[in-house]
Parts: sequence; structure tokens; C-alpha cells
Amino acid sequence: MKVTNITNIEAFFKVIDECIGKVELVTNEGDRLNLKSKLSQYVALANVFSDGKIDELELVAYEKEDINRLIHFMYDGL
Repeated sequence: MKVTNITNIEAFFKVIDECIGKVELVTNEGDRLNLKSKLSQYVALANVFSDGKIDELELVAYEKEDINRLIHFMYDGL
């Protein structure tokens, strides 16, 4: 799933931390980084955090509950 225009980075990673299954960031090169890992979160931030927001990320979540949680965040930003 594509996630766009994330302006509340802290809330986004809080949602990721609350997920029960694996959530992966798919890089432009096709690599997958486990976003539940703090190190991967910092790498993701370093690569896309230039003006205080994340324009677009491609994520893969494996648990239905996690997908719903991420969709809720995209719509409500909560």
C-alpha cells in the first residue's frame, strides 16, 4: 500500500510500533526494511525526511488488523 503526505512522523511510527505483525518499507530499489526495527525507522527517516514530511512510502503489512490500523491512520491521521 502507498502511504502519502505523512506530516506527523511521530504518530506514524507510533502506529507502526502498535502493529502486531511485520510492517515493511519497500525502497525504490525493491529492498524491504522492517519498520518495526528502530534502526530501520531511523534509516527511513534519514532517506525521506527533508522538509518535515514524508511525501510517499510503499508499505507491506501482513496482518489484516495492521492494514486496518494503517488505513485508519491515513484517513484520520491519528
